[in-house]
Amino acid sequence: MSERADEVDEIVEAWLRERPDLDVSPMQVLSRVSRLARHVDNVRKEAFATHGLESWEFDVLAALRRSGEPYALSPGRLVAQTHVTSGTMTNRVDRLTARGLVERQPDPGDRRGVLVQLTGAGREQVDGAIAELMRSEAGLLENLSAAEAESLATALRTLMVPFRTP
Repeated sequence: MSERADEVDEIVEAWLRERPDLDVSPMQVLSRVSRLARHVDNVRKEAFATHGLESWEFDVLAALRRSGEPYALSPGRLVAQTHVTSGTMTNRVDRLTARGLVERQPDPGDRRGVLVQLTGAGREQVDGAIAELMRSEAGLLENLSAAEAESLATALRTLMVPFRTP
């Protein structure tokens, strides 16, 4: 086992010994992706907590911030972007409204509709959280060269294509 071996190498080696009839090569990638996902989740939670946000709050605020001026989306668009149910989104918008991070506004394009709009306080919090997140995530990638990071991003994008939601 090389000096750069990790726990996945040990697991693969054990399975190769115990079940030489199986192709365990998918573990080389997917077990690492699974383990890395746990580390990424923890880094994200810490970055968001530093700015007084939970992951779900960041998801909603970030969707609004990315939408551009006037930082407003319909609840349906928020549901599509955050992959939650409409009932869950209603609850989330209620909670963010109570914190003063978003507000409901009449939709000027649909008299029956409503838009969820980022407030100044919400923009300030999400801007701080995204800056902290990028610093933290850059730290996770510090052992990769720029070319390696780009290659990995390309490979992961290819792997994700079948799971893309419309």
